[in-house]
Formats: sequence, structure tokens, C-alpha cells
Amino acid sequence: MRRRNFISLLGGAAVAWPLAVAAQQSTNRKRLAIFSPAEPSADLHDHSESKKSRAFFAELRRLGWIEGQNLKVESYGREQNASGPEGLATEIVRSNPDVIHVVGPGAVIFKKLTSRIPIVVITTDPVKQGIAESLAHPGGNFTGASIDAGLSIHGKRIALLREMVPTMSKLGCLALRFQWDGASAGAFRAAAETAGLPLAVSLLEFGTSEADIRTAVESISRDGANAVMVLDSPQILQNSTLIAKLLGDAKLPAIFTFTESIEAGGLMAYSFDLIELHKRAANNIDAILRGAKPGDIPFYQVTRFELSINLKTAKQLGLSVPPGLVASADKVIE
Repeated sequence: MRRRNFISLLGGAAVAWPLAVAAQQSTNRKRLAIFSPAEPSADLHDHSESKKSRAFFAELRRLGWIEGQNLKVESYGREQNASGPEGLATEIVRSNPDVIHVVGPGAVIFKKLTSRIPIVVITTDPVKQGIAESLAHPGGNFTGASIDAGLSIHGKRIALLREMVPTMSKLGCLALRFQWDGASAGAFRAAAETAGLPLAVSLLEFGTSEADIRTAVESISRDGANAVMVLDSPQILQNSTLIAKLLGDAKLPAIFTFTESIEAGGLMAYSFDLIELHKRAANNIDAILRGAKPGDIPFYQVTRFELSINLKTAKQLGLSVPPGLVASADKVIE
């Protein structure tokens, strides 16, 4: 072979090789659909501003899954939720991804739609929702993490709030309507009844506006609540700063389920570690993409909770924080 022809052939191979690799990566790329209709779609990708999403994608990357290379991420967030969560879930199932990641309320919707596509959830009690036979042996197409410790965790939050506000006589509740209408809210209602507390409940919709949140807080205050429990959902987390401010302006002491809400100005939280949960979800997704069956992957049950107190907010509310409560806190914001 002449030298000129050889160099031409070599140059052609140099161009063709990366193209072939890229084509192979595209062919082998797995598809991950993320369902979180309360969050902006931008928060459901790598390089997100959301701490939990950054931890999730960092863990996937550590495990060898990189968005844009061997993993295609299809986000179904607030912008795609025009037809409601049921319509959004139907669209996802129709697209037939390799795995679906469900964040927050919504797991039961997918139970009606598919028994075939693997689904990794971060949710409340999966057994009560009927998406798992047991935590140790889910048995179907669902696995993930459960943040619900049942009646006891709600009772613990009520007891902590009562320690902060001994005069509490009516408990307000701010929650997402979708979760309130589901099975998980039953444990909260039972805990309030056990504590002898009547409820003043305000419910938010997916994609709710600032005006809607303001109206909900005003309703709780008008109904005579003198303390509030804010239930967990991505919708609540997205609006932590606004909710904390409105409750503070209304002079309503509140306990949250996210530490981030206390950093945003809320009074106190008895919370689980969102970063840990998203890392565990990433590990479940990795196992499924490598061939594991979701029904064989045990659900992780949150067992460790942390108490956070914002002393600045307590002072603004005119509360005297019991020294014992401060001493038992895992995190104190001065």
C-alpha cells in the first residue's frame, strides 16, 4: 500500500472510530423517566440546583451511569403536568422507559398502569399502598425507599411541637391534596386523634401558586389552629421559604419534615435524610439497569430522624424554647 493511501485510510478510521463509539453508546443508552410533577423539570437532571438531585446524579455517575452518554433522562416535572398526575403517568408508561423513578406521591397511579416496567419510588408505606407485599420482599415491579414510620412518627412530631407550644389546642395541617386523599394521611389523622387534637386542614394542589399557599395559611389561622404540622411532599419542599415566612407572619409555630425548611426560616423539623434516600434510589436504579428484578430488591425503611430547631424563628414567634429540647436537637440554628 502506498504511503499516501495508508495515511488517507488512517485518517478516515480516526474520524469513523469516535462516530462508531458514539453510535454504539446511543444504541446501548438506557432510558430513565423521572416523575415529580411538583418540581421544575430542570431540577430533574444532572447539574441541577437541587441538592437532592445533585446527590442522586452524582451517585448514578459513581455507579457508571452518565446522563447524555449511556443514560437518557426524561424528566416529567411541573411543566409537563398540565393534564394532571394521572395523565402524566400514562404518558410515561406509554413511552416505555427502562425504569421509572417516582419522587413523592404518585406510586399508586403507576400500579394501575403497569405491572411490567420497573419502578423505583421514594414514598410513604408501600405495603399500605398495595405496591409491595412486604418491605423485605416487594414481589412486584416496585422497590425504593419508605419514609413512613407509621403512626409513631406523626405522634413524635406532635409531641415535639407540643413541647415547644404547651398551649397547643388545635393542630393545623398543610398538605398536598393528592397525598391527603391517599392511604398515608390516615396515620397522621390517627396520631392527632390519639393526642386529643382537633384539626384545621388546608390542602394544596400540584403546581399551586403563591396566592394559593397564602390562602391556605390564612385558612388554618382563621380556623383557630395555634400550631401547624407541614406534611412532606416535593411541593412543600419547593415552597419552603414562602411557607416558613407566611407561617411566621401569622405567628403560627410549625413543625416540618425537611431540614431544608428550617434553613429556610421554619421553626423546627423532625426529618429524614433526603440525600441518603436519593442515593439509595440511585443504587436501586443501577441494580435494575444491570438486570435485577425490582421485586427482589428490599425496600429501605427510614429509621433515623433528626431534630432541627431555628432559635431565631422561635424568638420572632415569642417562644421560650425548653433547654431540654435544644439539648436533644441534632441541629440548632442560632
